[in-house]
Amino acid sequence: MSKVTIYSIAEELNVSASTVSRAFSRPELVKSDVRDQILALAERLGYQPNKTARRLVTGVTGAIGLFVPDITNPFMPPLVRAIQQAAVERDASVLLVDAEEDSRAELGLITRIAGQVDGMIIVSPRSASSVIKQAVGRKPTVLINRVMDGVPSVVCDNTSALREAGGHLVELGHRTIALLRGPSASWAAQRRSEAVRIWARKADVALIELGPFDASFDGGRAGAEAFAESGATAVFAFDDLAACGVVAGLSDRGLRVPAHRSVVGCDDVLLARVLTPSLTTITAPVDDLGTTAVRMLEEALAGNDPEPIRLPGTFVPRDSTGPAAS
Repeated sequence: MSKVTIYSIAEELNVSASTVSRAFSRPELVKSDVRDQILALAERLGYQPNKTARRLVTGVTGAIGLFVPDITNPFMPPLVRAIQQAAVERDASVLLVDAEEDSRAELGLITRIAGQVDGMIIVSPRSASSVIKQAVGRKPTVLINRVMDGVPSVVCDNTSALREAGGHLVELGHRTIALLRGPSASWAAQRRSEAVRIWARKADVALIELGPFDASFDGGRAGAEAFAESGATAVFAFDDLAACGVVAGLSDRGLRVPAHRSVVGCDDVLLARVLTPSLTTITAPVDDLGTTAVRMLEEALAGNDPEPIRLPGTFVPRDSTGPAAS
């Protein structure tokens, strides 16, 4: 059997080879009835467009660049998977780059990957807005969990859920509560801290701020020491990984959770559910964050300007919070 090409399809349908090519690369330029005939015949004959050749002709790579600050953070793999699945549905591939929690590397990494893809999805970058804009240049870009003027973004808004978590702690009798602040360069950490501060002022509880600490298990262990000595009976950790470190650090000091101290995390990663005790936390809509970011990037690639989107987190009480110790 001879190889199926755009020329053999064109000959059978009595159209030009350029029309067949456009049916795959620029379908909006081909009449719908002609396009349908071309695609139907191509599917019947098992024709697969040569993406490399298409890229050379159109300059379109069919690839999305995905930047993450630290792939080892448990929040990242499910998000990467959601983005990958949404991209595959649009016949796009994903080129992943990990900064390994090194903000100094962000400019170079983003600049390098931006030149190889059609558009960028950047997750929780630590660098200043001017650095991010310099890195992406004119490349269509969507941010996840970071807001920046002039750049489309989708974020998880935990304000209401954190307020609900605070009310849960008050109902359990906690009146002095610690806040373990996350990385100082993290936009999400700043917003979470501010949400807890506003709640604490309105709830008339004593809030003790500690840190900042790294968004890591070791960061949480370091925070546990400060928490244990603070006089607070409950703590908001920046994220679930740090919260797991807090639980371990408290255990090293003979303090059990929730008998002696209560701990609240954020994100609801797998660790939050398998930890003993299971972690009271805020569930982030990870799948929606990923699919929404891909859809917004698709709009940006089409020349549109997507509006920023906020998706709410959900408070989930579990076993790491209990009555305040007397």
